[in-house]
Amino acid sequence: MMNRKQCKMLTRILIAVIMTACLQFIDVGGWIRLSLYLMVYIIIGGDILLKAWKGIVNGRVFDENFLMAVATVGAFALAIYEKSGDYLEAIAVMLFYQIGEFFQSYAVGRSRRSIAALMDIRPDYANIEEDGIIVKIDPDDVEVGQVIVIQPGEKIPLDGIVISGESSLNMSALTGESLPREVGRGDEVISGSINLTGLLKVRTTKKFEDSTVSKILELVEDSASRKSKSENFIAKFARVYTPAVCYGALALAVLPPLFLMLFKGAPFDFSTFETWIYRALVFLVISCPCALVVSIPLSFFAGIGGASREGILVKGANILETLSKVKTVVFDKTGTLTKGVFEVNAFHDKEDKDLQERKARLLEYAALAESASSHPIGKSLQRAYGRDIDRTRITDLQEISGEGIMSVIDGQTVAVGNGKLMRRLMIEPCHCHIAGTIVHIAVNNVYAGHIVLGDEVKLSSEEAVADLYHSGVTMTVMLTGDRKDVAEQTARKLGIGEVYSQLLPADKVLRIEKILETSADSAKVAFVGDGINDAPVLSRADIGMAMGAIGSDAAIEAADVVLMDDDPRKIGKAIRISRKCLRIVWENIIMALGIKGICLILGIFGIVNMWLAIFADVGVMILAVLNAIRAMYVRKI
Repeated sequence: MMNRKQCKMLTRILIAVIMTACLQFIDVGGWIRLSLYLMVYIIIGGDILLKAWKGIVNGRVFDENFLMAVATVGAFALAIYEKSGDYLEAIAVMLFYQIGEFFQSYAVGRSRRSIAALMDIRPDYANIEEDGIIVKIDPDDVEVGQVIVIQPGEKIPLDGIVISGESSLNMSALTGESLPREVGRGDEVISGSINLTGLLKVRTTKKFEDSTVSKILELVEDSASRKSKSENFIAKFARVYTPAVCYGALALAVLPPLFLMLFKGAPFDFSTFETWIYRALVFLVISCPCALVVSIPLSFFAGIGGASREGILVKGANILETLSKVKTVVFDKTGTLTKGVFEVNAFHDKEDKDLQERKARLLEYAALAESASSHPIGKSLQRAYGRDIDRTRITDLQEISGEGIMSVIDGQTVAVGNGKLMRRLMIEPCHCHIAGTIVHIAVNNVYAGHIVLGDEVKLSSEEAVADLYHSGVTMTVMLTGDRKDVAEQTARKLGIGEVYSQLLPADKVLRIEKILETSADSAKVAFVGDGINDAPVLSRADIGMAMGAIGSDAAIEAADVVLMDDDPRKIGKAIRISRKCLRIVWENIIMALGIKGICLILGIFGIVNMWLAIFADVGVMILAVLNAIRAMYVRKI
């Protein structure tokens, strides 16, 4: 689909093509022929002449508009001087240049639409219920804690918790995944998702300006303003290159004929200059830097757009360029490689045997004792117990910080906690050979057994680590605050090269700094965390990647790349997208400079005429633009 500007541009091109074709069959000459060709020239190139004039007035003389204006006006002037009536070259230069501009505009539009598709997640309204009637209001007017109603087919306007109803949510615009997510009472929902089936009532947890959809839109809108080193280089190069070729063309037009007149006896008239002026005009057309100036930013823009459609938000072209150089990937463990949810893995009695008949009793004591706890371990035990807790059975509940809980359950003294609590009570806990978080249980000062809790590894984590090595990453490292045996077991299972355990957030920063010190300058280090408690490390690494960070303000602020679901396989994909984008950038640089360099040398010696010059400029630009838009297509990369 084309916008209005592109439609006008295409209309002008078609009118110019038709008129030019008709002029080839009309046998007229003199001023009538010139007037007709000038009419076509104004139709196809009037905007370029206007831009060139504005550039001169505003002190920005040396740009592609100035080059095109000088080359085409000069070609007209030569044809008038020679009285050849051959104005086709001037028309062709401008016509093909405009065709190239049209391709560029269309390609940029395609890239913008790929990002604009993400912008469709912005909700237009929120529903609230007043006296049994649904009323639509602006999402900005919804307060935190207010209940909103989302009907089937509507976007969820704000982040919140479902208080009633069940439904499936389409989160493809946020995560890139097509499978719907089932939600019900107590589940968290995020703005930008589409409610597919049931009616939901949601209590909001954030204002609209702080919600996920607003943060994502802000991130995407800002990403285009961050230029890469390649873009900055090309911009600086163009500022020096353009005036240099203009002065070079002037020298080509003046110095050789002066030499011929002074030392070779050539006549002192305009005919001596004629050939060299033509070569200078060809030189100007060839040297136009638009292929580089257009295609390099377009490649990065297309890469960012393609990544965003896959649920990978990159905060700018500079980040995409750095990401392509990543050789070491450092992982947080909990919530990144694992699900971040403790599950009961095993029960053992005091003799370290797995006895089915004691499981229910051990779990019941642990769940009752932890009934008032908000700690993840306590929540996991309550969830595993799976029944309503009768708090009348519990008395004298006492929490011992860092050790566990003492309570009286059904008249019996129950201690639930770690080894420190057992030793405080002069009870020797049994050693467990299974790696995990161990919850020991004693009843009436007699050791009863223990429960093993483990953080389950994500199904895709092992594949993700292997994929990184296939993507050119040479080292993987895991940093975690977990126990050494648990960390090493997880690392072995996933094939991670190095592991450092029992680290506090500050320790992780120190460790990442040591990794950065030992890495080569060209080999960048990426840290992947869950974005909640890893903000300092995300900021310190060359590239910070927030995993599963939807709704986390800390992640969106601290990370350079936000992976919009918790699939670690997206890490390798993000790296491959960045490398494809950089490969396309360098293909365009080499192609443009190579072809232009050869044609410029040949043009000086008069081997290249205006038609080949058009290819060296417009043809190369079209090829570079078509190559650049390949960066958008990353689904199967």
